[in-house]
Amino acid sequence: MQSSQFTGSSLSLTSQMVKWILRKRTKSRIQAAEISFLRRVAGLTRRDGVEMFRHMLGKTLGLFGYTIQYGCIAHCAFEYIGEFVVCSGPSMEPTIVNHDVVFSERMSRHLFKIEKGDIVIAKSPFDPQMNICKRVIGLEGDKICTSSPSDLFKTHTYVPMGHVWLEGDNLRNSTDSRNYGPIPYALIRGRVCWKLWPLHSFGTMSETPMKHIIKAQRDSDSD
Repeated sequence: MQSSQFTGSSLSLTSQMVKWILRKRTKSRIQAAEISFLRRVAGLTRRDGVEMFRHMLGKTLGLFGYTIQYGCIAHCAFEYIGEFVVCSGPSMEPTIVNHDVVFSERMSRHLFKIEKGDIVIAKSPFDPQMNICKRVIGLEGDKICTSSPSDLFKTHTYVPMGHVWLEGDNLRNSTDSRNYGPIPYALIRGRVCWKLWPLHSFGTMSETPMKHIIKAQRDSDSD
């Protein structure tokens, strides 16, 4: 009787051990599967992060490259083609009045095609941050009358090499070469060729007022 009870207890113990071992193995397998799954997810997340970083980096570099390209194109356009200029001040009245918008082309400057009578945009000899709009009255070597029409004795000066003589069309209200002398050709930024605004004045700039050219030529021939 005692012997059979012992045998039954042994079988029960063995069965419990087998169940415990099976549970352990199952748990281990589940943990291994979870770990494997988490590793795969981590690997995918890492790869996705790298791909996303590469994608964003490529987009950023592409945008930076386009910005540089368009910046270079804009620089070349403004430097060699021309620019729009809003004029202010009374010195070029009545040809150009306050708030007129004109187009200043650059090719004539680079090709040294600036001529007497052209209206130009130039850097102010007093303030490099400010532009002036004046008419070319004399080129290098030209003789310019610097006295007013009412003066009894006329005074003259010659435009030195590499310089131009500028005056405003509104002689009574213009600060120009009569005040600061001839300016270096290098200060010229462009030649005004079109008036864009106001619309009723749209078109090419008017021809040189003959009184300026006649004055310069007459003074040059009289000596």
